[in-house]
Amino acid sequence: MSAAIQTEGLTRRFGSRTAVDDVSMTVPERSIYGFLGRNGAGKTTTIKLLLGLLHADAGQARIAGIDVARDRLGAARKVGALLEAQGFYAQLSGRENLDLTRRLLGLPVSEVDRVLEVAEMTAHARRRVADYSLGMRQRLGLARAMLGAPPVLILDEPTNGLDPEGIADMRGFLRELPARSGATVLLSSHL
Repeated sequence: MSAAIQTEGLTRRFGSRTAVDDVSMTVPERSIYGFLGRNGAGKTTTIKLLLGLLHADAGQARIAGIDVARDRLGAARKVGALLEAQGFYAQLSGRENLDLTRRLLGLPVSEVDRVLEVAEMTAHARRRVADYSLGMRQRLGLARAMLGAPPVLILDEPTNGLDPEGIADMRGFLRELPARSGATVLLSSHL
């Protein structure tokens, strides 16, 4: 089985502070990989390096075999991400928010229905995002990350802020995600 995500000696410094120190990992295709560490351990910084949002000071990162430093856009096309700041239009429905992203990506209209179904949000798709619970917003963020069926999904603390029932629900959903979406899931958490 080949690697969906691979890093070798990945390092990032901010001035004299080392945020990511020599991280090497191999994430097999169609797996769920838990990326665990305490708050401030560098998980989000590592994710930003994988997404090409930051440049590494040393080391390499590959997404689906593509070197992020050499072909940031090519690597970005292979990954969907759920980060803390999701940026939805609160007055639009979930469907309308997804449709905006779908249009930017040049995807067919049917793609919105597909990701709503995978994220188990079809019944709530016509409601305004302003009326969504935090758990529903997280699901909508997952749906947006899955638009275009990227082979890699990177989820930065998707249970953050959820109540115990919401955490249990999200964990059950995430366990099934590779089978439902066909994607590899890198999941960061401090829990």
